[in-house]
Amino acid sequence: LTRINLLGVVAGVLIFAVLVLSFFVPWWQLTIGEDLIKVNASPVNTNFGFFGIGFSVPLISALNLITILSLAASGAIMLLYSFLPDRHYSKHLIGFSYRKPLYVVVGFIVGLLVSVIIVGSFGIPVPLIGSETITIPSNMTFGAMVTVGASASFQLPFYLAIIAAGFALAARIYHSRAITRHLGE
Repeated sequence: LTRINLLGVVAGVLIFAVLVLSFFVPWWQLTIGEDLIKVNASPVNTNFGFFGIGFSVPLISALNLITILSLAASGAIMLLYSFLPDRHYSKHLIGFSYRKPLYVVVGFIVGLLVSVIIVGSFGIPVPLIGSETITIPSNMTFGAMVTVGASASFQLPFYLAIIAAGFALAARIYHSRAITRHLGE
């Protein structure tokens, strides 16, 4: 068995890079109007803006904290495993650490899709990606017809998180094959 799992090292470093970058850049950003509504969504740092005033939701902040701790533990354990892949407990280390980035990415995508669908069910078609002109239903604006531009896009940390999850999964697959090959000798 090799002494270092390089895929695991890359995954661990990328997990930490995603974690740090996500504090400053959202995974997905939605802007409605010039400064009417702004959503900066990320599993690490989610905040909202309404007429230029920023705020966060305590429950979402608590979930963000759980994700921060989970990703930090995953990155640290992935790096530890990567330098000790031939220990008897290594399978447990990689088993714990490779799943977290994957769960975070999939959970974020599912949560985002559900949120967009729920908002859309109120007659407000929010784009998942790209730009769109939104007409707010008149029953929500006291009979007035309000039309605003909306734009949404995924940002660099989202794509980096997908790459990190891919490397973590590859490190797990490599570990399984290396163990099988080692036991076969």
